[in-house]
Amino acid sequence: MAHSSKIFCCFSFLFSTLSIIPLSHQLEQHPLDSLTPNEFIRVQAIVNQSHPTTTNDITFQYIGLNEPDKQALISWLQNHRTTPITAPPPRQAFVIARINHQTHELVVDLLYDNIVSDHIHHGFGYPLLTFEEQNGASQLVFNHAPFLAALNKRGLKVAEVICETFAIGWFGETKQNVDLEAMKITHFRDRLVVPVPKAAGTDYRESEQKEPFGPELKGITVVQPDGPSFIIDGSRVRWANWDFHLSFDARVGPIVSLASIYDTEKQEFRRVMYRGFVSELFVPYMDLTEEWYYRTFFDAGEYGYGLCAVPLEPLRDCPANAVYMGAYVAAQNGMPIEMPNVFCIFERNAGDVMWRHTETMIPPDLITEVRPDMSLVVRMVSTVGNYDYINDWEFKQIGSIKVTVGLTGLLEVRGSKYTHKDQIDEEVYGTLLAENTLGAYHDHFITYHLDLDVDGESNSFVKSKLQTVKVTDQTSPRKSYWKVVSETAKTESDAKIKLGSDSAELLVVNPNKRTKMGNFVGYRLIPGSVASPLMTDDDYPQIRAAFTEYNVWVTPYNKSEKWAGGIYIDQSRGDDTLATWTSRNRRIENKDIVLWYTLGFHHVPYQEDFPLMPTISTGFELRPANFFEYNPVLKVKGPSNVRWPNCSVSSSGLK
Repeated sequence: MAHSSKIFCCFSFLFSTLSIIPLSHQLEQHPLDSLTPNEFIRVQAIVNQSHPTTTNDITFQYIGLNEPDKQALISWLQNHRTTPITAPPPRQAFVIARINHQTHELVVDLLYDNIVSDHIHHGFGYPLLTFEEQNGASQLVFNHAPFLAALNKRGLKVAEVICETFAIGWFGETKQNVDLEAMKITHFRDRLVVPVPKAAGTDYRESEQKEPFGPELKGITVVQPDGPSFIIDGSRVRWANWDFHLSFDARVGPIVSLASIYDTEKQEFRRVMYRGFVSELFVPYMDLTEEWYYRTFFDAGEYGYGLCAVPLEPLRDCPANAVYMGAYVAAQNGMPIEMPNVFCIFERNAGDVMWRHTETMIPPDLITEVRPDMSLVVRMVSTVGNYDYINDWEFKQIGSIKVTVGLTGLLEVRGSKYTHKDQIDEEVYGTLLAENTLGAYHDHFITYHLDLDVDGESNSFVKSKLQTVKVTDQTSPRKSYWKVVSETAKTESDAKIKLGSDSAELLVVNPNKRTKMGNFVGYRLIPGSVASPLMTDDDYPQIRAAFTEYNVWVTPYNKSEKWAGGIYIDQSRGDDTLATWTSRNRRIENKDIVLWYTLGFHHVPYQEDFPLMPTISTGFELRPANFFEYNPVLKVKGPSNVRWPNCSVSSSGLK
C-alpha cells in the first residue's frame, strides 16, 4: 500500500461492495478484448511465483490489457479476413504492483505464462489507490483515541459517522510520502468546531419522499417487437452502418476501438477511429482552508474511472430496450471481481429528425420527405466519491460519433456557521446552499484520447479559420464577407488550441485520400461547452494537470502515451504528462496521430443543486467532413411502424 492519504469523516457512504465471481467458459478472444477472469488468475499466479521470497504481500494496484502493437494488430485484422487461421498478436497484461516497498511495472505474456519485463519505478508518483487500502485507512480512526474524543466533544455517535480517504496531492514537498505503507495514523488535528448541517430535506431516496409531489406523468416505454437492430458478437458491436469493438479498463472505463462505417458508394467499411476513451478527469476545488486545499482530484489516475463504475439500473439508467454487459477488474490480491451491468447498449429514438425537407416551389405539388433520427448508445456510469458521471458514446447513421458526459450526484459541501448570505463577511470559497451548508466552487475537466484513423493511419490536423474580409474594390454593394483559410499543423506546437478565441473548423484529414471533387476526406471535431483552467500556471495542482491548458492537442501515435496525466498520478509532480510529451514538438503532418480533447465545467453551485444535483451535460461530436461523396443516409429508410393492440394512428396521434 503505497500512498499517503488524508482521512475525512462525513455522513455519506462512498463505495459499494463488489463480489468475486466464479470462472466461466470464455468465447474466442479478440486481441483487444478485456482480460478474462481466467487471465486475471493466471497473471496473479505468474507474478506471485516470480517473487517467492518477498517478505511482504504483493499488492496489485492495476491489471489491464497490454495493448498489442498497432501495426501488428492492423496487419492481423487485414489478413484474418482472408486467412482466419492467422495467429493474433501476443496476448499480454500490463501490471502495476507493489513488491517490497517498490512499484513494479510488469508485462506478463499470457501465451507462454511468463514475465516479459519487470521494471522498477524510481520516479515521482504512485499508482492507483485500491478500494482495499482506502477502506483500510478509513477504518483506522475508529480505534484512534483522539478521534473518538473529538466525536464525544461534538455529541456524535460512532455509528453516525463514516470516513473516506482523499489523495493528498503535491504542494512542493521534496520528499515522497508513503504513510499507507505502514497503515498507521501519523498525525491527527481537531482544528475547529462548526455547526453540523441539518439533515432535514436531504434524503433523496424515493421511498423517503413525502407529499406534496410534483406532477405525475403517464407511462412511457420503448418497444422493439422484432428485437434490437444491433448484434453483439463477443466484444464486437454491429449496428446499421457501424462496426466497432467495446472493451473495459479499470483506469479509464469504456474503450471504443476499430470504429468503422460502411460506405454504400464504395461497398466497404472505412476506418474512423482506432481507439477512443476518457484519458483523465481533473477536479480541483477552490477552497483554500486546511481541510480542503489539497482536494484536487484526478479521478482516473488516482481512483480508477472504470474501477468506480456502478451497476446500471434497468428502466432508470437505461431504457427498456437496453442490453447489458458486465466487466471484470482485479482485487488488490489480483483475483478477478465481477462488475455486472457496467455497460448498457440501446437504440435511441427520441423523436428527433435526421434530415427533412418540404418542397413548396413546385405548385400544385407539396413534397415532404422526413427521416427520423435513430442512433446507438453505449453507456457507463462511474461514481467517483460524491459525483456520478454518465458516459455516452453515441453512433449516428450520418457517420457521427457523439460523445457526452453528464454530471450528477451529491455536491461536496462543508459545515459553516452561517445561516444566511448576509452574514458572510469573509471569503468562504463557495455558495451558501442551506443553513450551515456551503457548496465549494470547483472545476471538472475531462480529457479524451481519440486515436482517429480517418480512412487510414496517416492523417493530418487542419485548422480552418473563418476570416472576415472587407470589400474595398466596389465589386459588390456588400461591405464584408467571410472565407475559409486552412492551415495544416506541421508540429505539435502548431496544433495546440485554446477554444473560444475565434471561429474555426477543426479537422483530421487523410491527405492521401480525396473525394471525386478533390477534397481531402476527413472528420471534424465539433466542440461542446468550452472551459479553460483559471488557476495560475505555477499553482501545484495546475502543474500536475498541465494537459488541461489547451482544449486541443495533437500528438504522433505512441503506444505508451495514453494517460494524459502520466502513469503515476498520486502525488505526481507534472513531469510525465501530455504537456511534457508535446514539448518535444514532434512532426504530426501526414502521420499516425492522436487527437486529445478536453471539455470542462466551471461549477458554481446553486441551491437547485442541493441536496442532489440534476444532471448537466456537455460533449463533442466527430462528424464526417468530405468523408463521403454525398449524404450517406439519403437512401436510409425509417424504421417500420409499431402497431399497438387496440390502437390506430391518425393525423392527431394515437386513438
